[in-house]
Amino acid sequence: MVRHEDDQESQPLMARTDSIDVGVVPVNGSGSDSDRENAHPDAPLEVDDNGPSTPRFIQDETTWKRWNWVPYPIRRASKWVAKWSHGPVNPQPFRIKPLFPAIQEYPLVLVERIIPSLKHRFWLVFCYLSIWIVTFALVKRRDTMASEIEGWGTPQTIGCGVSYWAAGNLCGLDGSDCRPFNGSGFPFKCRANCENYHVLNPRAVGDQELIYAPMVVGGPGTNGSAEPVYRGDSFVCAAAIHAGVVSNQDGGCGVVELVGRNENYAASRHHGISSIGFDSYFPLSFRFVPDVKCSAIDSRWDLLAVSTVFAGVLSLFTNSAPLFFFTIFTAIFWTVGMALDPPPSRTVASLFSNLIGKFLPAMFCAWVMYDKMGVRRTLKGLTAQVEKTILWLGGCWVGGMENYTLSFIPISRLNKHDLNQQPGARAALAIIIIVLVAIACSQVWFFRKEGRLIKYLKLYALLIGAILISLTIPSLNLRIHHYIIALLLLPGTSMQTRPSLLYQGLLVGLFITGIARWGFDPVLQTSEALQGDAQKGSKLPSITEPVIHLANGTDTLSNITFTWNEPPRQLYDGISILVNDVERFRTYFGDVDAERSFVWSRNSTLDLPEYFRFAYMEGSESGDYTKAGIWTADGEWNKMKPGPSRVMARSLDNHKLVKRCDMYFKMFLAKIAKPCGDMFLKLAIPHVFPNVDTKNTKKIYENKYNREAKAAKKAAEKAAKLNETIQDIESLLPKKKKKEKKEKKLPVDKFGSNKSDKEKAAGNKTAEADKAT
Repeated sequence: MVRHEDDQESQPLMARTDSIDVGVVPVNGSGSDSDRENAHPDAPLEVDDNGPSTPRFIQDETTWKRWNWVPYPIRRASKWVAKWSHGPVNPQPFRIKPLFPAIQEYPLVLVERIIPSLKHRFWLVFCYLSIWIVTFALVKRRDTMASEIEGWGTPQTIGCGVSYWAAGNLCGLDGSDCRPFNGSGFPFKCRANCENYHVLNPRAVGDQELIYAPMVVGGPGTNGSAEPVYRGDSFVCAAAIHAGVVSNQDGGCGVVELVGRNENYAASRHHGISSIGFDSYFPLSFRFVPDVKCSAIDSRWDLLAVSTVFAGVLSLFTNSAPLFFFTIFTAIFWTVGMALDPPPSRTVASLFSNLIGKFLPAMFCAWVMYDKMGVRRTLKGLTAQVEKTILWLGGCWVGGMENYTLSFIPISRLNKHDLNQQPGARAALAIIIIVLVAIACSQVWFFRKEGRLIKYLKLYALLIGAILISLTIPSLNLRIHHYIIALLLLPGTSMQTRPSLLYQGLLVGLFITGIARWGFDPVLQTSEALQGDAQKGSKLPSITEPVIHLANGTDTLSNITFTWNEPPRQLYDGISILVNDVERFRTYFGDVDAERSFVWSRNSTLDLPEYFRFAYMEGSESGDYTKAGIWTADGEWNKMKPGPSRVMARSLDNHKLVKRCDMYFKMFLAKIAKPCGDMFLKLAIPHVFPNVDTKNTKKIYENKYNREAKAAKKAAEKAAKLNETIQDIESLLPKKKKKEKKEKKLPVDKFGSNKSDKEKAAGNKTAEADKAT
């Protein structure tokens, strides 16, 4: 038999080593039978208390002198909570006992039986990891290879957000910075999962605005053509998925070709992507060359399969906590960074350079998580191999693949601007907070059972204080990234329970994907860094009613003339005007030849509306543009609505999901949260505030607090006066009487309690003999 008495892990935490003898010493100090009777557990205790008894509430008053202003029920509840938080007298650490231990521990027994030598195990692990790395590299190498397209060359990898035309006026006047408009093209290769690349700030398309969806304008049916044609500001890869050229799951390659000006871009939905329509013209359009033979596949799923199999086998056949944790951390980091959610890069070499710069500091964080944040405590001595693989390793993969597994949550960035702007974000955040609170309550119970609750409450009080201080720093905004969430919540999983295995693996996965994809972004960021291409909050131009001249019998051109009120020159330098989302006019107020009006002409045969938007200029940068005013095909002017361009209601598919989430959240509040809250009040209030009716609680509590405070104060004053009176009386008594009282002997009684049992029996016999004579 193997003994484990010296194993510290098997000893209870905070165990008492010295026995405490709580006995009652007899009053007379004799060892008689009567003394033994009085020492019986059921016998009443003899307490020597010469002083007057003090009520419990008065004792509390003297103990809580600094907190007399706090109502007694609250003090009573606080004292109970503090006592409860310290946990049981003999706390015990949680240890997972494997379900079906013969099955779960069999891989360990097999390793012990076949490879008993540590040296042989080391070389086996070395060879195993080498095979893993080589297999991963070979599969990744196949990913970089694409067949050459005849007449076009080898496809070049592009990002999911690449487009020919930039937003706003970034293409310059008349789009001169985004030329050519026609007669050009190139072979391209798209990665998988480009469908999930969305615009995070409003993008104008005429009088419509698109957000939280792929930027795709047009498709099959544009200008009456069956061939898919897209507006120049569409994302190339998203449009290729919409056209069926590449697959969202596997990526692919093709050839894109510019076709110049086009009009009447049709809206449609194909291959999971909805395009938006545009009923006017645009100077740059593109299409995909048909019948192109190209072979290029994104091998992320092959790489995922390789890493999953190797990681699963390693997890089953080792119970070494450091070997398991650091190997899995490294494997998932490179799988996420190289395949599942890589950062933007044009070549594999640049991608590898990007990741190696993040990997070294990430490994330091991994050591901190393992040694200082509870991972060691969770994994050390764990022999439930199957449960560890499913819960911890499976949770880590779920967190590492959050761009797939958690993409249904309508929260893009955790900041105030996006939460207010994104539909359904606040409802989703509320549900997440409710789930986190429920999990936190269960973890609090586990920590209390282990006797470590106070320590972790202090830690989280410090973290919450740091967050609150960060919120008050001027000119900076708190940004909670993936890796920050993981670092904040990981200490709360430092115990060996099945829920903690799942939570810890999920948080480690979130940390990995946050660093591999985005890097160590700062926790505090300026508003400019968070803004991107969002609205700036600048002043909008004041446009007077335009003058319209329609073509008559001799004229072939119609025109519309705009004038504006100039702002103070110290604020803005000029004005920019977009026509159909292309900058057609720009002037600066301080120029000698500055124009004071804008005249736009069009052919009278053009049977299309045109959209006008206006913005002030600061140097070469524009401020916020107005909503679109419409010069209709009939020559009428529809004035723009007040305010800058913002998100407009549009029937996107994800809005249905948002409405469904809102409905479920309201049902949760009505059916579960409210009854649970009522039940909690019914159970908690009588305990904290005894003998108090729950109706009209606020007024009743206030009145009762005042009455109890006054009564306690009066009782304390009376008790103090009574103690003073007793002390005065005792001081007046003669000293001799006190000495006599102390020296006075107990009276001799034949049958009294001072006799032993034998003496009582002898006395009884003598009395009976006297009666007989």
